[in-house]
Amino acid sequence: MKSSTIVYVLLALSSLNSNIGFSQENPSQHKPAFEVGAGTHETRAAETVPQILGDIEIPAETETALSQEAAPTRSSFMATWDNVSGANGYLLDVSTNNSFSSYMEGYHDLDIGNVTGRIVTGLEPGTTYYYRVRPYTATGPGTYLETITVATIPATGLIIDATFDSSITGDPNAAAIEAMTSRSIGIYESLFDDPITIEIRFRYATTSPDGTPLPPGRIAQSNWVYYTIPWSTYISALRADATTSNDNVANASLPGSALSTNVKPSSAAGRAVGLNTPPLMFANGSVGPGGPYDGIVTLNSGYAFQFTRPPTSGNYDAQRSAEHEIDEVIGLGSYLNLNAGTDLRPQDLFSWSSAGARNTSSAGIRYFSINGGVTNIVNFNQNSNGDFGDWLSEACPQAHPYVQNAFSCTGQYSDVRGTSSEGINLDVIGYDLTTANVTTGTATNVTSASAMLHGSVNPNGLPTSVHFEYGTTTSYRSSTAIQNFNGTTTQNVSANIIGLSPSTTYHFRLVGTNAGGTTYGGDRTFTTLAPTGSPAVTTNPASNVASFSARLNGSINPHGLTTTVYFQYGTTTSYGLTTAPANKTGNTNQNVSTFISGLSASTRYHFRIVATNSAGTRYGSDRTFITLSPTGLPVVITNPATNVASSSATLHGSLDPHGLGTTVSFQYGTTTSYGHTTAQQTQNGNTFRNISANISGLNAHTTYHFRIKATNSAGTRFGTDRTFSTP
Repeated sequence: MKSSTIVYVLLALSSLNSNIGFSQENPSQHKPAFEVGAGTHETRAAETVPQILGDIEIPAETETALSQEAAPTRSSFMATWDNVSGANGYLLDVSTNNSFSSYMEGYHDLDIGNVTGRIVTGLEPGTTYYYRVRPYTATGPGTYLETITVATIPATGLIIDATFDSSITGDPNAAAIEAMTSRSIGIYESLFDDPITIEIRFRYATTSPDGTPLPPGRIAQSNWVYYTIPWSTYISALRADATTSNDNVANASLPGSALSTNVKPSSAAGRAVGLNTPPLMFANGSVGPGGPYDGIVTLNSGYAFQFTRPPTSGNYDAQRSAEHEIDEVIGLGSYLNLNAGTDLRPQDLFSWSSAGARNTSSAGIRYFSINGGVTNIVNFNQNSNGDFGDWLSEACPQAHPYVQNAFSCTGQYSDVRGTSSEGINLDVIGYDLTTANVTTGTATNVTSASAMLHGSVNPNGLPTSVHFEYGTTTSYRSSTAIQNFNGTTTQNVSANIIGLSPSTTYHFRLVGTNAGGTTYGGDRTFTTLAPTGSPAVTTNPASNVASFSARLNGSINPHGLTTTVYFQYGTTTSYGLTTAPANKTGNTNQNVSTFISGLSASTRYHFRIVATNSAGTRYGSDRTFITLSPTGLPVVITNPATNVASSSATLHGSLDPHGLGTTVSFQYGTTTSYGHTTAQQTQNGNTFRNISANISGLNAHTTYHFRIKATNSAGTRFGTDRTFSTP
């Protein structure tokens, strides 16, 4: 099948009340202080791509099953439930209390049709909500299903408030479309911490917002509000909004004299730098006082969009298209397509042909740079068949299928990231990249000369480096090695420090740095031990517990003296059995691990670590474990991936076949639906063993999920989900 391309065209909509001016007589009514207009960004397909009208997206049953992947945003969450046989539809209730004594406006017995998911919007950030549904048939409603609790993300940054019109809520694949949109919104909310709310209406239709049919070849469209801001007013606001290193570099490249009389940011981009540019667009795309939207995003329902990933070769990735149109609504784009004079848009301020030479025309070389043209971040599209505010695109399949590419291929996808060309561009036109959230934890394994420092970091979607500062005062003076983290979840950080002085109090804190800036955790303290003394021991949980064997774990600090260490174990706290003793020396915490066998199946065992030196004997606390039955379901553990490259990785796990012939493999993919499976391996026995598999054909700059899977005659077991990101 021949590869397809997408063409983008940007037009001014003079028919949509463009260039309407409003006074600022009453700021409390959010009237804009600047001249306002409306623009449209059109996503078009090349003539070689046939227009396929009709409902041809992935069947609703398949898509809805995957809609649960959408995490809550700051203003929405995805409500999902199991299908009830024989139901004609479902009634949805949403409340802020689990007694449902009151309801969210519009969410009491809301008839959402015969689907098993619905996005709930217009919510408050950082709030706990409860929802329930009850099925109904021709004879009336049935009993309520279980009540589900969900919390929106706290209001620590940008909010994109989504509204879905009937073209989506009435579609059989509504849940899948809404979940895809929610995933897109979640990316922007995690990347930027501007304290503004952007209002976007989402559609899935073959018409424009005003009801006119989308022309043949148009795949997606965004309508948005822009303002005409005097040059000095806008540039002053942009400089004042600088928060990141990108901003500082980019602002240094701004000219001393005006390049145009005015600058035309979108309404959302104006608010991002603190200007009075409220949303003014109505649902039909017209602009005027009271219009509630910053923009409208329409995906053409007559085309083959796929709402889950990876898209097949014949489908366009809906999330990538949604992100591209969101980019346009919130501020990307060039004046070259606006047909509204020579006033530049914010993106044009960073358009160059060579170092020190600006180019804001559609002729010659033009690229995005934030350091005066010295570094080319990405080339702008100069093909008149595409949008001049988008990126220059390679032939299909593209090695770099960026979100903002002017021409896009089916079967490929990408996302906006803080370090992508789109993320950097949004950063320097006024959006503030989110700093990492760091928390200083406690110190453990404290000895006379060393300690283990702990903390946690949420990179908030940006590559983040972290380290601990420590010292005898809050000036710290010393630092641990840098560790790198990615993702949008809270992750544990630890570092061992040595060379400390005995009997001394130390201060420490965690420090995180990403493109959004540097943040510091709170100060904590610990006191080192005396130079020598009785050993310190800790009994840790047993691992690799099988039917007749287990691994006992603990830690010891010999405390400067030669120390003998072993485990006691047995079916009571009298123990009765001991492992072989081992000698340890030094003044640091050391892990101790011993494999024991000859155990009885289905039996509870007690154990503890014991250590003795010339200063005395110490006993760890008692712990227990229960051995498995002689045979049964396999036991699996998903371990971290290694050898991660741009297109390959090695997956790892542990397996106990549990006395039965067992087949084992790994599932992997870009979501927790996985979609790919490694070759099966056959294992036997009743002890744990390591399992690994090499995978290839991966995409660069992509997060993958994986887990181990094992099956024997007693059933199937899955390991926990883990992730890795390709560079």
